[in-house]
Order: sequence, then structure tokens, then C-alpha cells
Amino acid sequence: MMQDFDLFVIGAGSGGVRCARIAAQNGARVAIAERRHWGGTCVNLGCVPKKLMVYAADYGREIADAPSYGWDVAPVAHDWSTLISAKDREIERLNRIYVSMLEKAGVTLFTGDASFVDAHTVEIGPSELVPDASVQRVRAKNIVIATGSTPTRLNIPGAEHAIVSDDAFHLADRPERVAVIGSGYIGLEFAGIFAGLGSKVDLVFRQQNPLRGFDNELRAHLSELLPLNGIKAHPGRSPERIEKAGEIFRLHLEGGEVIETDCVFMATGRHPNLAPLKLDNAGVATWDGRIPAKQPDDATTNVPGIYAIGDVTDTYNLTPTAIAEGHILAERLFGEPGREWSFATTPKAVFFSQPLATVGLSEEDAVQSHDVDIYTSSFTPMRQTLSGRKGKTLMKLVVDAKSQIVLGAHMIGPDAPEIIQGLAIAITAKLTKRDFDRTIGLHPTSAEEFVTMRSLTRHVPRKAG
Repeated sequence: MMQDFDLFVIGAGSGGVRCARIAAQNGARVAIAERRHWGGTCVNLGCVPKKLMVYAADYGREIADAPSYGWDVAPVAHDWSTLISAKDREIERLNRIYVSMLEKAGVTLFTGDASFVDAHTVEIGPSELVPDASVQRVRAKNIVIATGSTPTRLNIPGAEHAIVSDDAFHLADRPERVAVIGSGYIGLEFAGIFAGLGSKVDLVFRQQNPLRGFDNELRAHLSELLPLNGIKAHPGRSPERIEKAGEIFRLHLEGGEVIETDCVFMATGRHPNLAPLKLDNAGVATWDGRIPAKQPDDATTNVPGIYAIGDVTDTYNLTPTAIAEGHILAERLFGEPGREWSFATTPKAVFFSQPLATVGLSEEDAVQSHDVDIYTSSFTPMRQTLSGRKGKTLMKLVVDAKSQIVLGAHMIGPDAPEIIQGLAIAITAKLTKRDFDRTIGLHPTSAEEFVTMRSLTRHVPRKAG
């Protein structure tokens, strides 16, 4: 007998799990299907395991700096297999937590590949986790697409020789030489991880500075930090082909440069994981490979009763925004609207060797509609004064010149993500530079610099046109 549900969620990542759980807690009959990993990309092949690997690299730098603080540290070496095994145990624990949360909320769980039969019918069949599963069909009044995204490979000769981020978490050994293609979140973070663990790293990217889309002043500062972290940058270059030569690889760049390496890592973006869903059977429209979404808090598609949240849409593509989208949708369908989220002031962080974090408008975005005052501070963090480790912290505030409302806060340096999360409250609340100025600093910290920047660095008029 075919089962009927009020809500069926395809994809048990952060957004899908939140949507299913909140809907069930509001009395809906809910089911969810997952084809590969309970908890989705973030928990299994993204934010969480990556952050654990960032910590591993951080420990190496702290051990290297320890003698300057009086510690007699014997020479040490990193054991890659120990890290990977410990990471895997933690991910397995988190997987069980996600399953337990859903079961306690009363959600029915299906494991397998889900696809549309029609606008209200879903078929669940064999998948990577359950290759011998029998085919089941369910009907639901409401269906949510929350299948996330998957790594994108460049279409160049020899692309099959490269790994992507999914593969990096399961390498048997750490490569001694790594060539990373791409300088977004994933490229920067893994370049820092591998360099911090002792690999020779080349970073290839098409722009003149890494992290396209972030504040340009921070991007330029980040470029200066790359060589200080053992990373050789190749800006303004595009890869042309990958050649395998025995146990090594040759990455050919435009202009004739060749990088010889043990591993080519493509960090060249992600695309929505929509191919297995058979969207045409339900009539769901896509545009440029994504499901169009009106706003982050409106997950409707062109088909009534079918919704899309998270990385499959064309809005924000971050774990916290996917969670918010799922929560909002579940309450709208089955409960009373409760919390609201400020998507426009979503903080972002890049966990590089010197982490970068930002909230609100960049200088380049702000001058499109405001005359702005810019305040900056650059200094050597206190923890680096005894060790002599190179690399300065940079902090920046973007302020509307007329109202003095702080439009954006940006930082590169130790603890940047922790500090910016606090400032995100201030930016969301539309506090002014005067509010920052009348706040007493917490000394001695880096964070106090955000409330002691008194001297205007520059005034930038609104961009004409």
C-alpha cells in the first residue's frame, strides 16, 4: 500500500532535516529520504570535517611557535591516518545524532535515491548506501527539494586525474605536493590545510586576488598572506590540461607554465544536485542549472506544493541559511510563523590559516547606493609578538556617511569568525559608528580594535550612475 504524507523531504542535509523536524513537531505526517549521508554535505563532506582538518593544521603552527613561549618541544610529525580515522569517528557520531533527531520527532525515514513520478508522487529506489533496496512509492501533499550541491569539475583534458573536495576527506595519504585550482572558500581552506600539515602547495586562480565576491581590500591583504603560509600563488592563470606521468601529474597553465605535483585538487565551485530527481516528471522549472527562488523566505517553485531550499536554489548557499529556509517553510505550512531571519546580514567565514570573516556590505557594494566612511586597522596580533610569526590582522568597518549606520564589518586574523558573529548582531540591529565608539573595549584583545577605530581612513562618495 502506498504511504501518504503531509510533507515529503528529499535530502537529509541541514535544511531538509530542519524542515522535516519542525513540520513533524507541528503535527504533520512527515517523511524524508536520503541517498548517501544523513546530515548532508556540511556534516559529512564539508564544514564539519573541514573545520576538524583546519584545527589539525593549526596545532602544527602552535607547536612550531611554542618554543618562543618557553616550551621545550621535541621535533614532531603529523600522522594523516590518525587524523582521518578520528574525523571519521566524529562524523559517524553526528550521523547517528541526525537520525535520532528525526526519529524522535516522528519523521519516517527512507534510505535511497528519490525521484519524482508526478507532482505528488515520489519513488525511492536503490542508492549508494542501499544498492539492493526495493523500490517504494509515496504520495505527499507537499514535497521539498533539499538535495544540496555537488563539486564541479572543469571540462579540460585530463580532468579525470584530479580530485574534488569529496575525495580530499578520504585520501589514504597526504600528498607531499598539491596543486589547488580555484580560490573560493574550498580552495583557500584546503590550500591552508595541506600547507599547514607540511605539503608544498600551489594555488591557481583566474582573478588577480583570491575570494571573488569578498571586499577587495581584504582580498588584496589575503594575497599578501599566501606566501607567508607556504602557498605559492599563480594569479590570473587558467589551467589548460592535466597530464599523468607515472606517479606524478603535470598541470599545464595558459602561457606555458607547468606545475609538477602529486595531486591536482579542483576546487572549482559546486552545482545543484538535481540530476537524479527527474524534475520533468513533476514539471519543476530550472534556470541555469538551479531552481529559481523568489526570496530566501519563499521556497515556492513554479509547481504548487513543491518547494526548494538550500543549495538547489539561486539565492544563498550556506548551511545556516538553508536551516533558516527549512524552518521558515515548515512553520508556514504547518505552524504559526515564529522566528524571522535577516538574510541580508548573513555572516560568512573562510577558515584559512588566518581566518577571514565578514558581515554586511563590502566597500564595493556599499558605494553603489551610499556615500561611505571607511575605518581600518592593521596590526600584529599579540600572540605573534614573541614567536615573530609574520602576517598582520586587518579589520575594516564600512559606514554610511550620512546616517553613520555601520553597513559592514570585515576581518582577517585570529578569531575573526568568532568576533564577526558578535558584530553580526550589531550590523543586523543597524547600530551606528557612535554606538561602536561608546562601547568600552575588552583589553587586551584583537576584538577591541572594532570599538577603538576613531580616525577615518578615507571617505568614498557614492558611485555615479
